[in-house]
Amino acid sequence: MAATASAACVLTAAGLTASPAAAAPATTAAAAGDGPEAGQSCTAADLGTRHPYIKSSEVSPTITHFKGWYVTEGTTGTHTVNTNTQTTISVSVGLTGNVEGSFAIETLGKVGASLGLNVQVNYTSTSSVSDSVTWNFHQPGYYGLYKGTKKVTGTYGSLNCNRVKQDDGSWALKWIKSADTGSYTTYTTLEEGAVRCEDKVPANSIMAKAQGLLDCGSATAAAKHEAGPVPSAKADAFKAAQKAATDTHGQPDAKKTTRSRAPSMRAALNCQSAAYKIAVPGRPLNWSAPLLANDGIRLRESTIFSAHLDNWRLCNVTESNGVLEASLWNWGNGGCATVPEQTAATEQAALKTAPCAEDDLQRFSIYRDVPGSGKIGIQNKYTGSMIGYDRYADGDFLRQYSSGRQDGSGTFDLLQV
Repeated sequence: MAATASAACVLTAAGLTASPAAAAPATTAAAAGDGPEAGQSCTAADLGTRHPYIKSSEVSPTITHFKGWYVTEGTTGTHTVNTNTQTTISVSVGLTGNVEGSFAIETLGKVGASLGLNVQVNYTSTSSVSDSVTWNFHQPGYYGLYKGTKKVTGTYGSLNCNRVKQDDGSWALKWIKSADTGSYTTYTTLEEGAVRCEDKVPANSIMAKAQGLLDCGSATAAAKHEAGPVPSAKADAFKAAQKAATDTHGQPDAKKTTRSRAPSMRAALNCQSAAYKIAVPGRPLNWSAPLLANDGIRLRESTIFSAHLDNWRLCNVTESNGVLEASLWNWGNGGCATVPEQTAATEQAALKTAPCAEDDLQRFSIYRDVPGSGKIGIQNKYTGSMIGYDRYADGDFLRQYSSGRQDGSGTFDLLQV
């Protein structure tokens, strides 16, 4: 679109008029009050769900497309200029380069609401934006034509439902801040414009960033040239200055994350002696490990032929702030529950078993109901996703869901056998 309101007065004083240009609108962020807050009450149905909260955010004006351009006497008027890509910004949340799953969308909605900005909340990239700028030049001069945006980056955490001991010694279910964390990148609607060295522009604005790329103190800027693009030597200087001054990157790397994984290796587990069924509350189906290596963990009914495939032990158990963390070892096939590495960034990836290893893909946080109840919610440590199922049916896979299952189907019973 044309320059923003704050920049429009500057452009008018400089004798410039914007020509209409298409730009993809930013998606409106969710309302600030949406979702729970830490310390609020929750119910057993919420044990298998999570919601984001914003831990940090940074907003930085960023030039995505730029071109130096000379306008001489007799060449004023409307020019359409093909710019060069300076910085590519891609929307991402957590593990994946895409915005997949409700948790990612809710996270970006909260980012926009907390900052009072309309930010992109679906996967997109500034590389898909047209690189031409059409502008009506009223005066001769040395200009920088640009497209730019506000790049928004930061970190998020998740709120999970868990039991909390109160001051009077009683227990209650409340939303707590879990150890889960990750990073995000998004951006606001792109603006475009033209700026000269002599223009007075707001500090720390997109226009000021573009003006900085003009290298206004150089002899090249002061010299007279024919109408058209900046000479190639100057264009190379633009690129060098931009590379030093801005964060240029391509598509987000799905491997970049604040979570860490230890190298996979066979582990000697320290397992509790008790065995458990991980059951659907009030119903006969339980988690059952597969007999075939390539199959996944499914809901099955326990029978005399189950061969302990529906029995699980908690291993290498730790506890922090009332939340258990454990590996889930299956008595029947000797493997540990895991989210496969190749599908770790995939919404609704099926849970499988694999040889037990010191690997965060095999570690799970267990959120518990108040004492006396066996209800739990289960979260994968590496992906941050909650475990649930699509439908209650024999043979249905256990899967990961970024926000969990809001219908309560991510709440299970941990029943000792």
